[in-house]
Parts: sequence; C-alpha cells; structure tokens
Amino acid sequence: MRIRELLAPDRTRYNLEGVSKKRLFDQVAQLASSSRPELDEQEVFDALVARERLGSTGIGEGIAIPHCRLPSCLQPVGLLIRLEEPIDFDSVDGRPVDLVFVLLVPESNPEHHLRTLSHLAALFNEPEYREALRQSNSTEALYRNAVDSETELQLTS
Repeated sequence: MRIRELLAPDRTRYNLEGVSKKRLFDQVAQLASSSRPELDEQEVFDALVARERLGSTGIGEGIAIPHCRLPSCLQPVGLLIRLEEPIDFDSVDGRPVDLVFVLLVPESNPEHHLRTLSHLAALFNEPEYREALRQSNSTEALYRNAVDSETELQLTS
C-alpha cells in the first residue's frame, strides 16, 4: 500500500514537539482520533504502547515506524511526523529518531499489514527519501515530499 493511500495532509505534522515516546504516542493518538472519528484516542495510545513494549519500532537512520492493529480501524491509516528535536527510541542503531511514520491497521488481514510494513521499511531505507522528508520546511511540504518522493523512487527503481 502506497503512502498516498495511507497518509493525508491532516495526519502529517512538521516540527512536532515529542520529548519522549510516551508523549509522542499521546499526540499521535489525539491526531488519529481527531482525523478518524471511528478511532478511540485511548485505544490507539494503549495499542501503540503495548506494541512498543514488544520491541522498539525504531528501524535506524533516525526512523521509527510504530504500528498496531485495532478492532475499530476500518482501513489502514498512516500518520507522518517530523519531530522538532530527535528523541531516544531504542533504535537498532542507537540513533535518536526524528522521522516517525505511524501505521494503524484493521485486525483482519495480517498479511496485508506485513506487506505494508515491509514497503514502508524499504521506502524509509532509501537515503533519497529520508533526505527529501528532512529537507521539508512545513507540514504541507512534508506531506507533498512524502507522496511525490515515493512516486519518483518507484519510477527510477
């Protein structure tokens, strides 16, 4: 599933103050529930925290992809956050995280969930993609770069 199918401008944030994983998840849960009324803020927060307890979703290079399955989620939902200051995420490479893509998915169809996660990890593993996101200077630019840079990478690969 492509970024443009997951993400929306109202679920993208530039220079969000995070300070910690828990505070970040709290803000993400608020944003998700305000954007998608079927998502319960507390349920999103609890599911993200529970998933993170299983192991860090920090994949390295300053990237984290927190994700969880939710009974109230009707279709996959993405949120893209660029943090004002990087935060410790217990990432595999030990680097603090400044780019976060949150993936919320329905409980059904775990294979689709895993394929989407795999696509996101591969995309964020591309230095050109990460750089395009880090060069963004507004929420609008971050959203546009996320969608457009994915398309460019797929055309050239």
